[in-house]
Amino acid sequence: MSKLLIVIPAHNEEENIVRVVGELTEKYPQYDYVVVNDGSRDKTAAICRAHGFHLIDLPINLGLAGAFQTGLRYAAENGYDCAMQLDADGQHLPQYIAPMLEALESGADIVIGSRFLTVKKPKTLRMLGSYIISWSIRLTTGRAICDPTSGMRMFNRAMVEEFAQNLNYGPEPDTISYLIKNGAKVKEVQVTMAERTAGHSYLNLWRSAQYMIKMSISILLIQWFRKRDTENPYPERRM
Repeated sequence: MSKLLIVIPAHNEEENIVRVVGELTEKYPQYDYVVVNDGSRDKTAAICRAHGFHLIDLPINLGLAGAFQTGLRYAAENGYDCAMQLDADGQHLPQYIAPMLEALESGADIVIGSRFLTVKKPKTLRMLGSYIISWSIRLTTGRAICDPTSGMRMFNRAMVEEFAQNLNYGPEPDTISYLIKNGAKVKEVQVTMAERTAGHSYLNLWRSAQYMIKMSISILLIQWFRKRDTENPYPERRM
């Protein structure tokens, strides 16, 4: 089995972090993990320390992209074969780690935990943005991605290195689209996601609309001018 690191970005998740990490360590101890506390203003970092969780504590809030890249840099520098984002709000269920890892080991560069691979996407206002982003990716890459906004993603070693060393490599649909356009192989695995049971999401209706517009413009226009650095500054994993 590949050496996998579960990266858990966390911002103000004091109500969820013990449950999320506890389930992972109790039921899936075969996987390494690290919590990246993204400058939380609540007790997230203190709770992690009190429970002895593996923690990278960022002194300021870098946003999801910065926290995620911090985790992937840690994975790259410590010889992990692959890494996965598992959100600290409890929506990503660890029972899907194994099938996603299997898909990665079968030859994918990126595996997406998709809510809509075998389940029809609802035609709601909330899903309109997802439809538009899927259409934008297909138009620019020729590749159909059923759930482009899913944050439950797994990356092989080459992708880990690329995310770790480049600027503006957030775990977002525009970067996935850009990597597909540059030859990355992406697979989707059907998953179910849980509802947030505690804490508050920063995404309200207005922010969600802004996000969808930003991603669509980025995919359709900005990604064509993006530069790529694929040099490998990290040593190979020692056996």
